[in-house]
Amino acid sequence: SSPRTLRRSTPVRTPLRRSIAEETNINVRARAIIMAKPPARSSASKKSTKSTTKNASAAAAATAGANDASRVDVDQVRKAIEALATHIEKVASEKPQSALFEDEAETFSALISLRRTPKEATSARLVPVPIPHPLLDLASAELCLIVKDHQGEGHKEAKKRVAEMAKCGVAKVLGISKLKANYKAHEQKRKLCDSYDMFLADDRVLPLLPKLLGKNFFKKKKQPVAVDLTKKDWVAQIQRAVGATYLHVSGGTCVNVKVGKSTMEVDEIVENTMAAIEGAVSKIPRRWGNIQSIYIKTPDSVALPVYVAPPE
Repeated sequence: SSPRTLRRSTPVRTPLRRSIAEETNINVRARAIIMAKPPARSSASKKSTKSTTKNASAAAAATAGANDASRVDVDQVRKAIEALATHIEKVASEKPQSALFEDEAETFSALISLRRTPKEATSARLVPVPIPHPLLDLASAELCLIVKDHQGEGHKEAKKRVAEMAKCGVAKVLGISKLKANYKAHEQKRKLCDSYDMFLADDRVLPLLPKLLGKNFFKKKKQPVAVDLTKKDWVAQIQRAVGATYLHVSGGTCVNVKVGKSTMEVDEIVENTMAAIEGAVSKIPRRWGNIQSIYIKTPDSVALPVYVAPPE
């Protein structure tokens, strides 16, 4: 047999390792680049950057506000209110003449339907929402002011102070001690509730009132509105309270806000409705992100839609 030919293997060349000195120099240079500070900006440059950022934020906020205001079509609101006003007139014309004098003015309300129930803790405190046309006229309204007292002392001082004020609508000043003593029975509480157009209360005694007043006040949406009687100008506090509408963000998915009365002009109810919707949405957690739909209605009418959110 022929002898086997042996092949000489080709040696594989491996790259030469860097010396320890070279690697040390490379690491030092890399660390110097990483740790190097950027060139310092001048104070004028910093001010320019802050100003640009501030202006951009303001522009974004203004755009967001304009977008929020345009979500509800004012023409749609006007059509709904005009239709409800016509309905009220028609119902009134069909009633006997003797019954017309017994009826109170119909209330227009905005119903705001939420996507989700707010997770935030709720309370019995009403949240004020300013409107351009108050629902009550201080010249003719009768208000009941509930004040903090101790064995009648604070009650007398409050009565004297109200008597010295100009016409502010307060027809009765009721101390907590009198409320506890004279309005224990359900019938007494019901008569008290029906005797006044609106109830105001010293902010310091508000937590005591749900138990003392009973459920009837809350069913009729006449729970007292908080006023700060620690301030000197009581008239301003009362006027501010009467000049607003109120909402209660409860544990449900529906928020009801009064926006007008049938004795008001259509334009006034429209303006109140737009202001009330904008103000109410700002008080609701997640704002427009949690609004499903908005309707306008009266106590005995169907709810007319004025806004429906696009699907998520």
